[in-house]
Amino acid sequence: MVKSAPPSPTSRKPSKVEGIKEHSNFLREPVATQILEDTTHFTEDAIQILKFHGSYQQDNRDNRVKGQEKDYQFMLRTKNPGGFVPPQLYLALDQLADEYGNHTLRATTRQGFQVHGILKKNLKAAIATIVKNLGSTLGACGDINRNVMAPPVPFKHRPEYKYAWEYAQNIADLLSPQTGAYYEIWLDGEKAISAEEDPAVKAARQSNGNGTIVHDSEEPLYGTYYMPRKFKVSVTVPGDNSIDLYSQDLTLVVITNSLGELEGFDVFAGGGLGRTHNKEETFARLADPICYVDKADVYDIVKAIVATQRDYGDRTDRRHARLKYLINDWGVDQFRAKVEEYFGKPVTPFKALPEFKYEDFLGWQEQGDGKLFLGLSIDNGRVKNEGSLQLKTALREIVEKFRLPIRLTPHQNLIFCDIDPKNKSAIQKILNRCGVVSDPSQIEPLVRYAMACPALPTCGLAITESERAIPGILQRIRALLDQVGLQDEHFVVRMTGCPNGCARPYMAELAFVGSGPESYQVWLGGSPDQTRLAQPIVEKLHDNDIESFLEPIFVYFKKSREAEESFGDFCSRIGFDAIREFAAQYQPETVAVPTAETSPQVVATKKKAAPSRSRPRISLYDEVYSKLKETATSQGKSMTEVVNEALKIYLQIDS
Repeated sequence: MVKSAPPSPTSRKPSKVEGIKEHSNFLREPVATQILEDTTHFTEDAIQILKFHGSYQQDNRDNRVKGQEKDYQFMLRTKNPGGFVPPQLYLALDQLADEYGNHTLRATTRQGFQVHGILKKNLKAAIATIVKNLGSTLGACGDINRNVMAPPVPFKHRPEYKYAWEYAQNIADLLSPQTGAYYEIWLDGEKAISAEEDPAVKAARQSNGNGTIVHDSEEPLYGTYYMPRKFKVSVTVPGDNSIDLYSQDLTLVVITNSLGELEGFDVFAGGGLGRTHNKEETFARLADPICYVDKADVYDIVKAIVATQRDYGDRTDRRHARLKYLINDWGVDQFRAKVEEYFGKPVTPFKALPEFKYEDFLGWQEQGDGKLFLGLSIDNGRVKNEGSLQLKTALREIVEKFRLPIRLTPHQNLIFCDIDPKNKSAIQKILNRCGVVSDPSQIEPLVRYAMACPALPTCGLAITESERAIPGILQRIRALLDQVGLQDEHFVVRMTGCPNGCARPYMAELAFVGSGPESYQVWLGGSPDQTRLAQPIVEKLHDNDIESFLEPIFVYFKKSREAEESFGDFCSRIGFDAIREFAAQYQPETVAVPTAETSPQVVATKKKAAPSRSRPRISLYDEVYSKLKETATSQGKSMTEVVNEALKIYLQIDS
């Protein structure tokens, strides 16, 4: 077996995962053996290799019982460059979710789908179904290039978007693992039918490139050890930050001439958000401008950057293994010089770019070729049927009837493309019948721009809730904004159940990062366009104290903001010292926010109260809460009013 360069340029011992990769026979073992065993789960070594095949072993943590085996299940993640999902693949995934999964699909923040709840005995059939229906899970996880992102909007009259899609697909092909393990294990060696690879990509993979290639290896770009950690790539156009470009290991920005012809790419590198609480050596970092390359050299610059990280990234400490740490340790100039060695010539200076803005492309819009597209908001990316909202039914019915291609967005939403205008009315009727909102102006703005990771109960890394908690927290934030006179205000809120950053919280204006049971680290000051890092203002805030913490900050924002200034920009400009000083002296006229409308809690209020950092709360028994809600509804009053009237009578308080 031909091996790549040593796993680390230092003399320190490589991490355990490096040995697992080395002995995997290019991602075959021990997965190939253990998939044949009649067990409910894989061993720890197999779990590491299984990630490269697009699956995480999980268990339903809600079902854990001491002394009993865990409720093992598997998450499958698809790899869809630029978020493209053909109708055949969508229908297959929808069926898999019902047949083998938990009856939901989840759109990811990297423009793929996840299917949760698959049992080990069904894993092979599920992956085979995805591959046979024009999809793949190969490289969706693991120490490898992940899904290549691109703006999802189908503007057919703007050639720069076409180039972004084209090169996202080509770079995904270039950096796709070449091992036969995937098809051997999941399709018994049968190679999938796929689109013909661009000849330039095939040539780039094999050309030497001054040390970028590992010769006589099954993996010419990765070698025996693959990458030190995951490697994230995006391609975008000037001004479009729908893909959170500063959070990526590598971003290419399409540069065209006045005729709309492709000339080359600006290159950013070194972004990344994952970190660990109480480990100051881990941190979120924005990507740096590196250089510009002509279109003829784009694959060579990608290979050069990948090879630099492959050969010099830290393989001893996985917390320090991402490209952002290499660039941070070396500095941009040293990194650029090393990339030039692999590239074979000096790079060209970065070209000026306009400011980047965030858009979500929701609603009915024209795509520039006479057809329409429709962007649909999906709360936290979860495609499901629940109550009056029959989203899963609506999406399947539309795809079955109109065979529309889909682009998943980096914000966990979905865009139907290439809609014939004559079909708009029929599609809208399906959405109306299933309770799906297509007009973005009808979506609560806090919800529209929020994101959360799955967290509990499926993610093994989750410290606390995220997807299940954020709806209630957004309602509480909205109530608080209304109370302090900021009824029309909204901003980017993101939440994660741990510090790994899967929902990109560190780019948000307000973020909650799980730091303990029912507790969160709070980050403030990111940009509404996701071009600036937020910063942590408090290390551990209990869920019960969110209102008391945020109220003085919102009041300060209302009093001291500049014209049209966003919440994130205000927090960044004014600084945390000023925020803390204002909060310490803040005396609220109303200490609490009534949240009984949405939660079985009664929040006491104090008029002209002394300064307080915690909100008085009274918990209700479920049966009392149910009766309270029923009584308030029948009397046409709020639950807060009913509670106060009842307590005044009971406590003999005169009005």
